[in-house]
Amino acid sequence: MPSPFKKIEQKIRFEYNKIRIINNTKYFCIGCNKTGTTSVKKAFKLHGFVIGNQRKAELLMDDYFDENDFPIINYCKTGEFFQDVPFSLPNTFKVIDNAYPNSKFILTVRDNSEQWYNSLVNFHSKLYGNGEVPTVELLKKVDYVYPGWTWNTIKKMYNITEYDNPYSKEMLIAYYEKHNKDVLNYFKDRPNDLLVINVSDKNSYQQLAKFIDVVVGENEDFPWENKT
Repeated sequence: MPSPFKKIEQKIRFEYNKIRIINNTKYFCIGCNKTGTTSVKKAFKLHGFVIGNQRKAELLMDDYFDENDFPIINYCKTGEFFQDVPFSLPNTFKVIDNAYPNSKFILTVRDNSEQWYNSLVNFHSKLYGNGEVPTVELLKKVDYVYPGWTWNTIKKMYNITEYDNPYSKEMLIAYYEKHNKDVLNYFKDRPNDLLVINVSDKNSYQQLAKFIDVVVGENEDFPWENKT
């Protein structure tokens, strides 16, 4: 059982975080998954930002697909930094920008579209396919978040059926490129609100630090997470 002092410390930290969440700028990493988004989250965490609970965000996918924005907007009251779904998906950044007009956005990218595609497929192959590209049947059996969540999300993201190839190179690259193009076009007249970053680039950590107003060493490397 936690000591009374521990409980008091936790309550003080909770109340302090509530105040800073209300008053501080919110940051959203809106790059597609497998573009270094988890490493960006790690950097924010290292610098003391309050990170949104990713599992709670993943439970908002049905609301995203139903275009029910309120639960997502309401969820954003819980932290200062958010990444991956539903924030990495098309048009969420527009909804968030309207709801939280002083927010800042980070578009993470890879060297090129093919590199991103290979990273995504390799990651899913290890995670879901025992080293092989997962089939629809395997995806249906994945028990992540809840049974069926993974396949339902992929199916609706790419507007496919069980008879389509969920890892079609042409489809996935088109999706990645369109998302990046839409983000760049949306923020084209507001360059101070968007940072485009490739976390593998030299000085990328310094670019992020300047954007979020924290200090890092001149030669300090990005805090990698899930590097593939």
